[in-house]
Amino acid sequence: MSQQTSTIYVPLLNEGLDVWRPVEARHLGRGAYLIVDEDYDPEVETWQFEPGTIVRCRTERREGRPIKVAIERAPQSALG
Repeated sequence: MSQQTSTIYVPLLNEGLDVWRPVEARHLGRGAYLIVDEDYDPEVETWQFEPGTIVRCRTERREGRPIKVAIERAPQSALG
């Protein structure tokens, strides 16, 4: 399993409009990422997927460039 991290984007909840937070995550393969970012403060903002969550990502174009966005939780089996 790779220890290298990438930036993925996680939706924020309760913002009144679509807001995406860039977070650090470790790629596990097959579109799955483990969120490892340590900057989460639930009193400031609520991420849809918190650190320690394994998520599936897809590539979307935002502002003319491709980015990985978290779209759903992935099963724990994605770790191994």
